[in-house]
Amino acid sequence: MEERLQKILAKAGIASRRGAEQLIRDGRIRVNGQVVTEMGCKIDPSRDTITCDGQPVAFEQKLYILLNKPVGYVTTLADPQGRPKVSDLLADIPLRLFPLGRRELAPEGALRLTNDGELATTILPPRFAVTKTY
Repeated sequence: MEERLQKILAKAGIASRRGAEQLIRDGRIRVNGQVVTEMGCKIDPSRDTITCDGQPVAFEQKLYILLNKPVGYVTTLADPQGRPKVSDLLADIPLRLFPLGRRELAPEGALRLTNDGELATTILPPRFAVTKTY
């Protein structure tokens, strides 16, 4: 299925969509050996070969984790106060995971983490009214 190139690059974890647009503008992206500089270019990642700076673009395997968050860990990927983070518990996993929802410092309990941005955008926003029971 065809999608915009910058969206595909973002899904592959190369950069955010805006960052992918800059890579395209800079001429660092090739599709089937041809430099692409046109925004909104649609491609099919199952048919087309994509490279960034000459390296093939690989797509991350989707991962879903249900973690029993211990007391004392914050549900964030970066904490300027230096407190223990839930991402510290997953240091052995080489994928960039992010929490689906918030759990405060004190409570323990179920916390979902994933690298699936599409899932996150379908269950997190209040407009979708997904009931969450822990």
